[in-house]
Amino acid sequence: MCGIVGLINSNRIKENGTRIKKGIHLMNDRGNGLGAGYAAYGIYPDYHDFYALHIMSTDEKSMDRAKQYIDRWFNIEHDSSIPVWSGKIIDHPLFHLFFVKPSLPPGERGSGEESDDDYVVSKCMELNKTIDGAYTCSNGKNMGVFKGVGTPLDIYDFFQLDNYEGYSWLGHNRFPTNTPGWWGGAHPFSILEWSIVHNGEISSYGINKRYLESFGYFCQLQTDSEVIAYLIDLLIRQHGLSITEATTVLAPPYWSTIERMEESEEKDKLTTLRVIYEQAMLNGPFAVLTTFDAGMFSLTDNTKLRPMTAGRHNDYTYFASEIASLYEMDNDITDIVTPRAGQPITALFNEESAGVNL
Repeated sequence: MCGIVGLINSNRIKENGTRIKKGIHLMNDRGNGLGAGYAAYGIYPDYHDFYALHIMSTDEKSMDRAKQYIDRWFNIEHDSSIPVWSGKIIDHPLFHLFFVKPSLPPGERGSGEESDDDYVVSKCMELNKTIDGAYTCSNGKNMGVFKGVGTPLDIYDFFQLDNYEGYSWLGHNRFPTNTPGWWGGAHPFSILEWSIVHNGEISSYGINKRYLESFGYFCQLQTDSEVIAYLIDLLIRQHGLSITEATTVLAPPYWSTIERMEESEEKDKLTTLRVIYEQAMLNGPFAVLTTFDAGMFSLTDNTKLRPMTAGRHNDYTYFASEIASLYEMDNDITDIVTPRAGQPITALFNEESAGVNL
């Protein structure tokens, strides 16, 4: 039922959130006012080498504890409150931004924290687990997640997103079903460079959650979609899978389909991925849109129980749950496609050379 939308400029030309707002607002009826959010990439060029921690807290005390924690484990280059406009949403959490780098050299870090990325993931997971009322909304570089309880227009105005300029944007309108509508449970979900928005329901959440915990990921945000972001980070960043391989793990072909294939390297590969990553497979209806440093890609479940469309015009690629939203972002859009079940669509920046696979 949720609405998802995204746009990306292949040459990293920036714009504010006006068009992504129009795209998600057109699907206002896909939500119920209990959650909306945005992710924007390229918004912090002056601090592009620093991890940008977006921290949410329920009160001043929790934020003070989060600040002490971050100051203990990171070198803080700059920090400030995230500007908000509370003219319409009066009762809301506090939001703070920290630009940081790890304070400990690799030789002095704990097990599994050797790389800077692993260190940031480990410390943010610990912050979410140990400080009541404080959560990490995003922790990537030169990007940020802005989300909360309200309609897409409410949240856009609350975070004053007209004042940010990015080269790729995600938008989400939430209709919570089995989980509560609260600020931390709104989409996007993000870890390091990866941000995802999701339409559907992950019935394999329990299996996926336990699998992720064996690799040091802990789900604290009371929403099944959280596992998708962490699985993508695990499969692509940690295990080195390609986007195609990772999406095959998340939405693999049926066993009956693989068994009907002629003997080949492809059949062997699909069989291997299904066996090794059985606990990472997503069950249930889903359409997911993912943004990362090199581009954006979409994926649906292998029965396509949730919609996904994409289109292109000049240097822009657009994604949305509904075709009407594509036109709302760009009336001259061309090359519109609706992918087959389980088929990913990938749009990369020009310097990544792969282009768009519409």
